[in-house]
Amino acid sequence: MDQEYERRLLRQINHQNLPAEAHLTKCVGATCSPVSVKSGDRFIPTRAGSNWSINFHYANENCRSPNQNHKAKDASSDSGKDAVAYAALLRNELLGAGIETVPDPHTDDRRHAVLSQDSHSLFRYTVHTKRVPFDSDNEVSPYSLSPLSNKSHKLLRSPRKPARKISKIPFKVLDAPELQDDFYLNLVDWSAGNLLSVGLGACVYLWSACTSQVTRLCDLSVDGDSVTSVCWNERGSLVAVGTHKGYVQIWDAAGGRKLTSLEGHSARVGALAWNGEQLSSGSRDRVILQRDVRTPPAAERRLQGHRQEVCGLKWSPDHQHLASGGNDNKLLVWNSSSLLPMQQYSDHLAAVKAIAWSPHQHGLLASGGGTADRCLRFWNTLTGQALQSTDTGSQVCNLAWSKHANELVSTHGYSQNQILVWKYPSLTQVAKLTGHSYRVLYLAVSPDGEAIVTGAGDETLRFWNVFSKTRCTKESKSVLNLFTRIR
Repeated sequence: MDQEYERRLLRQINHQNLPAEAHLTKCVGATCSPVSVKSGDRFIPTRAGSNWSINFHYANENCRSPNQNHKAKDASSDSGKDAVAYAALLRNELLGAGIETVPDPHTDDRRHAVLSQDSHSLFRYTVHTKRVPFDSDNEVSPYSLSPLSNKSHKLLRSPRKPARKISKIPFKVLDAPELQDDFYLNLVDWSAGNLLSVGLGACVYLWSACTSQVTRLCDLSVDGDSVTSVCWNERGSLVAVGTHKGYVQIWDAAGGRKLTSLEGHSARVGALAWNGEQLSSGSRDRVILQRDVRTPPAAERRLQGHRQEVCGLKWSPDHQHLASGGNDNKLLVWNSSSLLPMQQYSDHLAAVKAIAWSPHQHGLLASGGGTADRCLRFWNTLTGQALQSTDTGSQVCNLAWSKHANELVSTHGYSQNQILVWKYPSLTQVAKLTGHSYRVLYLAVSPDGEAIVTGAGDETLRFWNVFSKTRCTKESKSVLNLFTRIR
């Protein structure tokens, strides 16, 4: 071996066998430059200063939850619905989701969340052990030129649900001078005969929705009294009028004459509720009087359970239970045979004026609290349990259920002065209506169940189309359904 080559080889071996401390001492003593150090033929880049968040910037931008992406779009528009259908189609073809119908953006939020959870696993190992035989009814023909799967074909053929559109503008506005801005009064009611009764100051006026004619039913200024509540009976022939002095007058609407005047309250009567031929009245004297208008005034039932003014009264659709709300933040449920309340709910933190029984579910009761509470609560009066609650953000003044769908409308005061339409039991807002400049203290539903009228301290009555006659749930088949009316 060449001696010079052997010397260079030994020098290189000795240099490599030096300890790490010697290399460090050598580098500390003199300025070490990475250029001066000899390296091999491989280039290994350093990754110590890499910023991976910049490299994956777009991936982090698109990692929002599907519900946030869904709420960012306008679900009511056609483009939003097309986007939902296109997303479902992509899930079918890429992820095998098996969606056959276009999901509803309003009611299928949970379903979207479930489907989106599977979309995180883009790649999966699946083993197809059995081929499903061809079925002309359930599968796409093998000779079809379409690249879509059977589920996607069903998705494209599924009928699209028509968009629910509620007008944000009232279809009629009436002036109502001297309409009181008092939370505890009930001055508007709509009869089965399509007559609207309104208490304005000391007078009660009737407005016909058919002819738009206005007639004055009574004037209490002669007796130095004023109107504090009005309520039609179920037939729409009699209207009860509560007064500030504690009287309850029964008037014949067709004849325009007073039939009787009932005494018994020592303060104003702010709430009235009919139950057949029986009339219940709630007063500031904290007493509820239940009287039959066909019997002498002495035959009455006194229900004492509230500690402050009674401001809400509603009978259940089966005529068996009476719900009452008071300024003592209590919601009481009474039956027709006892003088003591059978149930008492104390969850509200303010006065309970808004009360409504569901016409679709037996024993379901909804109530709303005042300014300090602002909550909409639901109760199962059959078991005495609290079901659901939601914070509406403002004072709840009135509640009313739709006759045709499982929806309800609420009117609000401080501080939004708005009208909200809710779906039950999801409690999603279908519409938000604004227009009143004061608290929306009064609410009544038309006899056909499609329109509502609202009244406020701005001395206006506004009519809105909020409900539809088409039922959301399928009717059960029975013998009665076999006979249809031919028009």
